[in-house]
Amino acid sequence: MVSLRNLGIRAASALVLAPLAVLAIWAGSLWFLAIILAAIVLLAREWAAMSAPGRRDLITGAVAVAIMAATVTAHTGEMSPALVVLVFGAAAVALYARRLGLEGVDAAYGVLYLGWPAIVLIWLRDGDSGIGLSWTIMVFVVAWSSDVMAFLVGSVIGGPRLWPRYSPNKTWSGFVGGLIAGSAAGWLVASFLPLGLSSPLWGVALGLAGALATMAGDLWESALKRRFGVKDAGGLIPGHGGLLDRVDGLMFAAVVIAAGRLGAMMLDGPA
Repeated sequence: MVSLRNLGIRAASALVLAPLAVLAIWAGSLWFLAIILAAIVLLAREWAAMSAPGRRDLITGAVAVAIMAATVTAHTGEMSPALVVLVFGAAAVALYARRLGLEGVDAAYGVLYLGWPAIVLIWLRDGDSGIGLSWTIMVFVVAWSSDVMAFLVGSVIGGPRLWPRYSPNKTWSGFVGGLIAGSAAGWLVASFLPLGLSSPLWGVALGLAGALATMAGDLWESALKRRFGVKDAGGLIPGHGGLLDRVDGLMFAAVVIAAGRLGAMMLDGPA
């Protein structure tokens, strides 16, 4: 059954955080870049706390600088150089971690894991573009809808566990509920906002793919937390844990929906 206390805490946290995200998405340009950069610092700190607790501050700085450099490059409209900066930044952070006596692979993976979605979101928002705004809204609406509905349906209906080894609270009923919610959210966004798609039915497909990615991202982060022996990525958000616990699914959804936009651009021209 749903814990009313936990649900209330989660709802209160969402009411505080969601308007900030919505305003930054709406404003676009430097405002959107600013909130992405702020999120990068917080996420880098949580990654360092999980993967290198003994050298948290040093790894936080290294991971954050590498991702921020790539993200700012992406903001200038230079996506290919941004990806190059990200890859070289990951390699440099790995070497730095090795010099500190840490696992270089963990540090490099943190750069790629957190950095790729940040670059993709900058590309999706596309400065002050109206279509870029619509595609960014698509990411957030699909990810939030599928995440919330998976939580509610799984809590109310329960049933067999989805992946008990890594995430014992996730259920198949919640998984199905999340897929339905994500698909419906994609259809609604495609029906009422300009995405450059030939039919709102494409929105259903994108919503379904985004919902799958959202839940995959959630499960993947659960596996990472199990690997590092932590319950939550942090304690920043009451009812959710850390920021990474809140955006893990959104990060995966952003990449998948960006691939959908790229596909639409290749098939039908710029979107």
